[in-house]
Amino acid sequence: MALHISVIIPTLNEEQTIIVTLTHTVSLGFGELIVVDGGSTDETPALLESYRLRTRSSALSPVQWLAAPCGRARQMNEGAKASHGEVLLFLHADTQLPDDAKAMIEMALADHRTVGGWFDVRFDRPSMWGSIISRMMNWRSRLTRIATGDQALFVRRHVFEQIGGFADIPLMEDIDFSGRLKRTGTTAALATTVTTSFRRGERHGPLRTILLMWALRFLYWIGVSPHRLKSYYGTIR
Repeated sequence: MALHISVIIPTLNEEQTIIVTLTHTVSLGFGELIVVDGGSTDETPALLESYRLRTRSSALSPVQWLAAPCGRARQMNEGAKASHGEVLLFLHADTQLPDDAKAMIEMALADHRTVGGWFDVRFDRPSMWGSIISRMMNWRSRLTRIATGDQALFVRRHVFEQIGGFADIPLMEDIDFSGRLKRTGTTAALATTVTTSFRRGERHGPLRTILLMWALRFLYWIGVSPHRLKSYYGTIR
């Protein structure tokens, strides 16, 4: 079953990663790629425009980019509005899809009861801590059916629109979205892995990163506002 899949990539100051991600993703046969920039102050916009112009006449997946108000949820919602696919795949700028990503998504969605899903994750630099964290992420998402944006969430367009897209919150938009998604139907946890950056763990230390993420999710679970949690999270670029 061939599906038109739109890949949506939110960016903010991703000059170090975005071209690598685009170059890999356009070769995978998706219907379109839409990059939504949230006001980058580095070379990201210039790199995006240069890449778009270089590839506009190629036979690979078409790439477009647009600007939107800063905020990952807002950017992904704007990308969804601009897209044409019957399936939406939300990809972080520092995450690489597996080569068989399109086929795996199509296989998962061949069951019409499946409304969306995500991939398992691994980190780009092998380490004991990275392996522990990724295994815990994969185990948790399979147990709870709640996934994070690092795992490349995908969803049928009509379901995305039905549940109102991503909530306009500065943090935990992926947790909130996947929680609402699982209440609409079956979700697929794909064993194929995406590869994502371990830059947060490298900068702050893996143990501190684990404890911070657990603490943030616990506080969110007991009702602390994502707007308040954002001040504890910080930004790693």
